[in-house]
Amino acid sequence: MFDLDGVLVDSEPVWEEVRRAFVAGHGGTWQPDTQARLMGMSTGEWAAYLHELGVRMAPDEIAREVVERMAARYRDEVPLMPGAVEAVRRLAGRLTLGLASSSPRRLIEVVLDAAGLAECFAATVSTEEVERGKPAPDGYLEAARRMGVDPRGCVAVEDSSNGLRSAHAAGMRVVAVPHPRYPPDPDALALAWRVLPDLGALTPDLAP
Repeated sequence: MFDLDGVLVDSEPVWEEVRRAFVAGHGGTWQPDTQARLMGMSTGEWAAYLHELGVRMAPDEIAREVVERMAARYRDEVPLMPGAVEAVRRLAGRLTLGLASSSPRRLIEVVLDAAGLAECFAATVSTEEVERGKPAPDGYLEAARRMGVDPRGCVAVEDSSNGLRSAHAAGMRVVAVPHPRYPPDPDALALAWRVLPDLGALTPDLAP
């Protein structure tokens, strides 16, 4: 089971740049802990949070405009993580893969289509399709449900604090591949079953 942002796509710097500029341009104030808090939130959750930062727009308008800006950036270039395509294809040849992402459905599809990976996943879930975003387990549980598998028999690949907590709460074994710019909190990293330096170290024998 894969996460998308920070694992397959180096999108967190793009999300931060886009949302920081949006907040500044619409009367809000970016806080020192804002980026860390946003990581893992569903679309509805982060749009409401940006509204709380002082953005003078309704949350649904915030979500629509920010996602459009992200889609425009991705149309120019999808910033894939090193080894992402190879890792997915390597595992897809041996294992059934799912994806549980905090990105909206539109961006998930843009990324997977651009990378030629859409056919590698048996199920993909956006946390906008479930009740709660990460660190709640809802997205991972829904992905397992759509795949018809027991979440306790799944391995999840995550990078962020909220993602690690989410997959662990779903009962999955968690493989952490920390992002160098946005490392997870030590208590979240301690939940990992394995910690890998990069996607090149991700092999099918890590499955239970």
